[in-house]
Parts: sequence; C-alpha cells; structure tokens
Amino acid sequence: MRQTWLIFSQATTVALAGYFVVHTLKPEWLQAPPQVGHVVPTLPAAEGAPPRAAVQFSFAAAAQAASPAVVAVLANKPAPSQREIDADPWLRFHFGKRLPQQARPQTGLGSGVIVSPEGYVLTNNHVVSGATEIRVQLADGRDTEAKLVGTDPETDLAVLRITLPAPLPVIHPGKAGELQVGDVVLAIGNPFNVGQTVTSGIVSALGRTQLGLSTFENFIQTDAAINPGNSGGALVDVQGRLVGINTAIYSRTGGGSLGIGFAIPVDSAYQVLEALVKDGKVSRGWLGVITGDINSDVVETLKLSVDHGVLVKEVFKASPAAKAGLEAGDVVTDVGGQPVRTPRELVNVVAALKPDSKTIIAVQRGKDSLKLPLQVGLRQPQTTDDTSPE
Repeated sequence: MRQTWLIFSQATTVALAGYFVVHTLKPEWLQAPPQVGHVVPTLPAAEGAPPRAAVQFSFAAAAQAASPAVVAVLANKPAPSQREIDADPWLRFHFGKRLPQQARPQTGLGSGVIVSPEGYVLTNNHVVSGATEIRVQLADGRDTEAKLVGTDPETDLAVLRITLPAPLPVIHPGKAGELQVGDVVLAIGNPFNVGQTVTSGIVSALGRTQLGLSTFENFIQTDAAINPGNSGGALVDVQGRLVGINTAIYSRTGGGSLGIGFAIPVDSAYQVLEALVKDGKVSRGWLGVITGDINSDVVETLKLSVDHGVLVKEVFKASPAAKAGLEAGDVVTDVGGQPVRTPRELVNVVAALKPDSKTIIAVQRGKDSLKLPLQVGLRQPQTTDDTSPE
C-alpha cells in the first residue's frame, strides 16, 4: 500500500510540473477548441501568420452563389405628388409624410433577380411603375436597358427582360413552403444605391397578411436588414437558393430598417412570372360575393353547425356565385376540397383557380350541407371580390 501511494504521489508531482511548464511556454495548448460559429482569435502579426482569422462558420458560399444574379434597377420616373403619395400605400410606406423634391424627375432605385438564361428579371411593380426608362446594372459591372414585360399590381410584382451576351448569372429557386420560423436567410440588394449588399437574419413569421400593401398577401417576415433600394432583391436560404422577393419594410418615416421586412414567397413570384411571360397578364379566378367572418353571434343567428367558414353577405347578380346557387347567409367552408376560414383565404383560393374551370364549393346553409358546382369567373384587376366592402 505504501509503495502504491509513493507511485501516485510521484505521478501527480510530474503531472503538475508538466502543467506549469506548458502553461508557461505554450499556454495556447491548454485553450478549449473553438465551437461552431465562433471565430478563432487572430494570431499575432508574424512571418507565416494567416492574413485573417480562420472562420469556422460562414454564409459566404450562399452569398457567392446568389449575388451574381441580383441586379440594381434604376427607373426614371416623374416625382410623385403629395396626393399620389397619400393614395398609394407603397409610396406612403417609403415616403411616409415626407414630400419628395417638387417638380423634379426621380430615379427610382430598386433591385431585381435574374431568374432565367433568357434574361428575365423579377422585381417589384412599385420599383418600375410609371417609369419612362429602366436600366439594369449587374454585379459584374455590366449595364443595359431593360424592357418591361408585364406587371401585376395585385401582388406588386413585375417582370423585366434584358439582352446581354450569354451566359447570364441565374439564381436557383428554392421552396418557400419548406421555410420555418427561425431559419436563417440572407437579403441581397442595392440599399440606398450604395452597391450590392448582403445582410442576414432569420425568418420571423410566415403567411403575413392584412398589411394593406397589395391585394394578395402572403408575406415572409424577416429581421434581415432590408432598406429602401432592396425592393425587388433576393431573399435566399443558406444554400443561396431564392425563397422570396424582398418587397417592403416596416417604417414610420420611410427611413432605414427596423428589423421588420417582408418578402413575397418564391412560389407565388414564379407563378406570376410564368403568366406575365406567357400572356403578358395574370388571369385569376372570380366568385362574385361580398363576405365577412363568422362568429358566435352569426352561428347562433343562422343556426349553423360548422366551426369554420366564410359568411356570404351579398351575391352579385349574374356572377359565378349566383349561377352556382349561392345565397346571402350561406357559409362557404371549402372550395375544391380546400378549407377556407377567412375572407382572405377565400380570395386567395378562388384567385388561384383558372377562369372558366369547374370546381365544387361546399356551403353550410342553416343545418344543411350543400355541394354546389361552380364555374369560375375571370377576376378583373382591383375588383372588390370576396371581401367585406370598404
């Protein structure tokens, strides 16, 4: 036993001596390895030292993959009047109550994304609306005039086309439907015309509606810094794939980012792109009713046996709804097998249907459940449809 303790004490003495020697001569050997996402401290400047810190985690690959396809959009347009600002939610969003310089032409600054080898560029309608000339500047320095292919004010999207020698940098589309709150995203654009800028953040919310920015709203909310000039730029995932078109910021004065930005999901943007390229316009389905939400009072008054749906307040004469047999007081519960719970959902579901197509609309009329055949109508832009009267 005594010999064992002697061996133990000698080993401990040697270990402690070794520790003090290493601590004195090579203290860096005792430091814990850096965690993912941390940065190794920069070594002292000396011969053979690396030029910068070794980064363990970076979004550089995503930024490098997406940035070449993000362009600056310059649109020459007349200065808006105060009346136009007051009447246009997008101008109010960016100017607030500030009247721009009077009687001077403006160069609207925005961004865009090259989405096809043929030179089609997605951007926002409010970036190019009313423009007399549109120019596009690529990240590689090339500058060219752009042709306006078409616009869709109801989603605030527009499609441009540029003609330049191939190959053009094209962004890869992602899937907005796979996004989750908390996912990391990058916003790429040309804020304040300072040049292409990349900011990072997370997805703060999905399916944002009722912002008053456009008729059809289904925004991705992010805290990645989005500023004036970013409109029309790319929101990408950590693989550099396009998941949204940056569209608006929350701002009381039209100034810089407050950490609340909105983007149109890429799925919706590509649907508009396809329609504008093919037909020069977007055709949407129309029902022809004025609706409202249901609540406990409505359920009791109409003796309903449903827990969700949209109340029909009025049916337009000779509309698709009237021809299908819908009546005031009916509650629409689903369209084509897709449940609807709010007037906004009903608008979006019907609008997604092709005009003249046929579907089945499920209706609760008192205690009776009905299945009505519906031939979808053609929605006219800015038509009051399927929503409560303003």
